Amino acid sequence: MSGEGRQGQQGRQGRQRREPPPPGLLVVDKPAGWTSHDVVGRVRRLVGTRKVGHAGTLDPMATGVLVLGVERATKLLGHLALDTKSYLATIRLGLATTTDDAEGEPLGEPADTADVTEPAIAAGVAALTGEIAQVPSSVSAIKVDGRRAYERARAGEEVRLEARPVTVGRFDVLASRTEGPFCDLDVLVDCSSGTYVRALARDLGAGLGVGGHLTALRRTRVGPFTLAHARTLAALAAEQEEHGRAALSLDLDAAVATAFPRRDADADEAAALAHGRPLSAAGTAGTVGVFGPDGHVIGLVADDRGAARPVLVLAPA
Repeated sequence: MSGEGRQGQQGRQGRQRREPPPPGLLVVDKPAGWTSHDVVGRVRRLVGTRKVGHAGTLDPMATGVLVLGVERATKLLGHLALDTKSYLATIRLGLATTTDDAEGEPLGEPADTADVTEPAIAAGVAALTGEIAQVPSSVSAIKVDGRRAYERARAGEEVRLEARPVTVGRFDVLASRTEGPFCDLDVLVDCSSGTYVRALARDLGAGLGVGGHLTALRRTRVGPFTLAHARTLAALAAEQEEHGRAALSLDLDAAVATAFPRRDADADEAAALAHGRPLSAAGTAGTVGVFGPDGHVIGLVADDRGAARPVLVLAPA
C-alpha cells in the first residue's frame, strides 16, 4: 500500500474513533427479567463506552431504580450513601415458595386466607417494622463458604443463613384484595440496605399461619436517587438512535451535588485538593463534595484528625 493509501486509511480510522461520553450517573428504570449485569451490558452500547458499573443490584424479577456510573463516575459508586431504599411490592398470602417469590416452587398446598383479618395483618406488619432480625432468603447473593447462597439453593443444597439486623422504617399496606384463596397486599416499604422484601413477605405469611411470597417488586428509591431521575432502556435506545448516544441522568457535578453535602472552595483550596492535599476541617460529618470557583466538582473529602482529607479526587491537576 502506498504512503498516501496508508494515510487515507489512518484518517478514516481517526474519524471513526468516538469521543468517550462525559462522566456521570445514569439512573435506569430496570425492566423485569433483566439482571443488573444485563443492564450494564446494554448501557455500554447505548452510551458508547465499556467504563460502566452499577451500585447495588436488583433481582431479575424486580423493576425500578438502578444506579450506574459512567467513565470517571464509576469511582463514585463505592462512596454513594445508598443505605436506605424504598419499594412498592405485592405480597401474596396463602402460599409459601422455595424462593420466597413467584419464581419459586410452591411449598405445600395453598391455604385459605378467608379467616385472615385486617387486624391480624396489621399486627403482623407491625411486628416486622422497626429494628428487626431477619433471615435472608435462601436465594440471596450472600456467600456461604465461598459460593453464593442462590447457587447452592438452586443446586438443591440446603442453605442455612444467620439472622442479621436490618431496619424497616416503614411497612404500610396500601391495598388488599382477594384472589381466589389468596389475599394480595400492595405494600410500601422503606428499609435499610440488606433488607430482603421477599423475606418480609415470607415472614408475614408465616406469622399469620398461611404462608406468603412476593409477586411483584419495584424499587422507587435508593439513597437520594428516585424514579424521577430514572430513564427506561427504550427511551435510552431511542435517544441513541436519534443522537448517536444516550444522555446521562446526571453529569458528574450534578451527581456529586445530589449525593453529598456541598463545600465551595477558593482557588488555592481547589489547587490543593486537585493535588491530593488536605483542606481545613469542614466541620461536617461524613463525606462532602468540594466544588471549585468554576462550579465544577474537584473531589470528595471527609474530616479526619483535624483536617478535611481527600477521599476521592475527581479532577486531578
